[in-house]
Amino acid sequence: MLLPGKPIKPGTCADTSHGPDTALQERELLRDLARQAERELTAVQVASMDELTLLPNRHGFQALAQMGLDACLRMGKPATLLFFDLDNFKHINYLYGRAEGDDALKTFADVLRIAFRESDVIGRMGSDEFAALLTGANAVEIPAIRARLEEMLDERNATVHRGYDIRFSVGQIEFHPALHQSAEGLVAAIGEQLSGHPFGHS
Repeated sequence: MLLPGKPIKPGTCADTSHGPDTALQERELLRDLARQAERELTAVQVASMDELTLLPNRHGFQALAQMGLDACLRMGKPATLLFFDLDNFKHINYLYGRAEGDDALKTFADVLRIAFRESDVIGRMGSDEFAALLTGANAVEIPAIRARLEEMLDERNATVHRGYDIRFSVGQIEFHPALHQSAEGLVAAIGEQLSGHPFGHS
């Protein structure tokens, strides 16, 4: 198999019937294809990332969550989706400005990143909405998770001395393959469950 940047040995099929110039052109073409593939991969990664929080965006989260659900299905393990939204976020933006609102989002994203395991998938789903897929977890104790996150936020709030405290609401739904079928179906289901707060909308 030809690889970018790998010399083509004399006598191989690549240059048996062609001169050195043709073999050089083939190597250059392969290098160009490799560079193009790398650029496209980078573009996909950027398109799946939320620039503000550096978490996966909705598209990236659903792709990663699907991989997590597939792994859980193969191993016969459960999975639970948690949905978070910041309390009074529009109020923060209105009173303190967009930059302060952005800082609140970044702070909450950092707390989520620290609080959950590497095997869990977290992402920013909308304006002030976040999600976490807990792989291998069922019957998640919302009070325990809330207490841990609130403790971490209290430390951040006390350190920064804002004119407000960052608070959040949280909901949960356990993955059932027959009901949800996919990560996208699970996301849609929690939107229906959280009446009055459609998932993915601010």
